[in-house]
Amino acid sequence: MIVSWNTTNQCNMYCDHCYRDAGAKATEELNTEEGKALLDEIAKAGFKIMIFSGGEPFMREDIFDLVAHAKKLGLHPVFGTNGTLITPDVAKKLKELGVMGVGISLDSLDKEKHDNLRKLKGAWDGAVQGMINCREAGVPFQVHTTLMDWNYDEAEAITDFAVEIGAKAHHFFFLVPTGRAKNIEEESLRAEQYENILTRIMKKQQEVDIELKPTCAPQFMRIAKQMGMDLRFGRGCLAGISYCIISPKGKVQPCAYMDMEIGNVRETPFSEIWANSEVFKTLRTMDYKGGCGTCGYKKICGGCRARAAFYHDGDYMAEEPWCLYHGRKGY
Repeated sequence: MIVSWNTTNQCNMYCDHCYRDAGAKATEELNTEEGKALLDEIAKAGFKIMIFSGGEPFMREDIFDLVAHAKKLGLHPVFGTNGTLITPDVAKKLKELGVMGVGISLDSLDKEKHDNLRKLKGAWDGAVQGMINCREAGVPFQVHTTLMDWNYDEAEAITDFAVEIGAKAHHFFFLVPTGRAKNIEEESLRAEQYENILTRIMKKQQEVDIELKPTCAPQFMRIAKQMGMDLRFGRGCLAGISYCIISPKGKVQPCAYMDMEIGNVRETPFSEIWANSEVFKTLRTMDYKGGCGTCGYKKICGGCRARAAFYHDGDYMAEEPWCLYHGRKGY
C-alpha cells in the first residue's frame, strides 16, 4: 500500500504540468505536529510506502524530522522531487535517515526542453546533479518522466540515460489535465499513441535490467500480459484501492489527478477516511461503466480513474477514454 503526502505547495519551479499548481507556500499547511499525527494514522491504516512529495518537499524545513518519524513508525520513506535541492549534504542525510528511494524528474535529454517545461534555467543540470549526489551517497534513485507529444519519441533514450547514470528504475508518467496541466491538455497523448508507447516501454523492459513502470496508463498491465511478460505489479490503477494522496492542507484525494476532496485529516483521522469513504468504497467495487466494465483485463488494469473523471464530467467510474481495447473479453 502506497500513500503520497504533498508536504508543501512551495516549489522552486513553476512547471507547466503541475497538478498541484505549486509555487508559493499555501496558507494553513499541516505543521510539524499535524504532520507527525498524520504519519501515525497512515501507519495505523496499514500503509507501508510513504511518499514525501510537494511542491518541492526539500523546501520544507522540518522534512528530515518528518522522515525520521515515518521511519520510526516502520514506514518506508521515499521522495518525489525535482532533484535540484539534493546537495551532497542532503543526500548524505537521506542515507543516514534510511530513505528507501528518491524519484527525480527528467523530462527530456534536451536541457532546453526540460528547463522550458520546468520554467527554471538550470533545472536539467540540477536534476542530474541531484541524481549523482544520491548515487555517490548510496541512496537509491529513479528517473521520473512525464510523457507528452513533444517528448514521446525520447522514452527509450531517457531509459538508456537512466541506466548509464545508475538509476534503479525509470517511471513514466502520463499527463492527466488537472491543475496547470489543463492549459496543455492538447499535449497529452491519445489512444493510439498510448498503445504504441506502452508497447515500446514493455519491449524496452525486456532489454534493460532496471524497472520500467508506466503511471496513469494502467493499460500497460494488459499489454504486458499480451506480450507474455510477468511483471511484479498486481494492478494498473491503484486509486482508492491501495493508494491515495494527501494535500498540503490535509485534503485526501483518491489520486493526485482526481481533484476531489473526500475528507480532511484535520477533521477526520486519516485511517477512518481510508476505511469509510464512500468514494473509496465505490472505487474498490471495480464496477466500471462502458468498455472498462466489460473488459477482461479490468482486475489488473482498471483504466485511469482520473482521466475517466476528467473526460466524463467527474464520473470517476466511467470508461478510460484513451484505450483501444474497450470491452473485449481479455484473457
